[in-house]
Amino acid sequence: MPETITDHGARRSYAIAIARVICILGVVYVHAWTGLNGEALNALRGTAQENLRWLLMELFGRSAVPLLGLISGWLVAGSSGTRNWSGHVRRKARTILLPMILWNGIAILLVSSAALTLGLSAPVPRTLWWLVNEMLVLTRNPDINVQMGFLRDLFLCMVAAPLLVRMPGWALGIIALVAAACHVTGLGPPVLMRASILFFFTLGILARRGAWEARIIRLPLLWALLLFALLMSVQLYRAIMVGDGEAVLTQRTLDLAVRLAAVIAFWRMAWALAGSAARAMLLRIEPYVFLLFCAHLILIWLGGPFLGKLTGPLGSPLYPLYLILQPLLVLAVVIALGQILRRVAPRAAKLLSGGRL
Repeated sequence: MPETITDHGARRSYAIAIARVICILGVVYVHAWTGLNGEALNALRGTAQENLRWLLMELFGRSAVPLLGLISGWLVAGSSGTRNWSGHVRRKARTILLPMILWNGIAILLVSSAALTLGLSAPVPRTLWWLVNEMLVLTRNPDINVQMGFLRDLFLCMVAAPLLVRMPGWALGIIALVAAACHVTGLGPPVLMRASILFFFTLGILARRGAWEARIIRLPLLWALLLFALLMSVQLYRAIMVGDGEAVLTQRTLDLAVRLAAVIAFWRMAWALAGSAARAMLLRIEPYVFLLFCAHLILIWLGGPFLGKLTGPLGSPLYPLYLILQPLLVLAVVIALGQILRRVAPRAAKLLSGGRL
């Protein structure tokens, strides 16, 4: 039975896999279909449905993503593959960079084609430079697959990983502090789209050295969740009463504190789930979550408006149900797509999933 796991290392591996599942499912909320443009969304600011959307985005999306970066740093700190820099970079190019480029190309082909032929309200190629940036994420996040900035920055962190894992703790601490300062002050692009990814990646290396993950699992689950809930409440209050455009440095500092609390809460939650009856189901989903991360926005661009006709956009009575179910709906399509690819085109499945299928 799940609750009788005695191998600490096995449970930790399960927890890492489960953390990926809950984090990447949460990312879907950040990009959930609303049926409204930015101006219309601002007009609904402070309403019950918009507050629900904001809460789901922050709670399960933006607050969960830092754990993915930290886990990547934790894993690379224990990998012998970093001893060979060229081999390490080739592997990460194959498992991170290549899927990013391929999925960006698929996004342009499908979403922009739908915009040109079917009237879908979506970005279309404007210049050759736009196309290059959209594919390779050189100086900005893509307009279509906006989440790919994470893979781009993660790959750059992986390129630097063989150097980072050899640095003393004090040097890593300085890098983490500089990355945190860049996040707070809005610096980073075009070198890093999000400096916070380097911050959490570096913390992951330090966490491995200090066995922080073992300390966190000794925390009572309620305490870990309570700290996160308290900081989230402060952030929600600021978002409603003050607004994102006021006291930007304060807002970004609070944002970083919320993300740190989220790392603790989500890791503690993943550890609890790794010892629960839900473990088997979550582990069956895990091989598909990288595909989910890469493909979910394409599916939302193309499928969101059609399903949205049944519920209406944000503000309609049935929309909250659609909003809450979107990650599961997208996951169902991705699992079906992954299974079809494995049977019909196994090489394509391997390339598009970075070898994870």
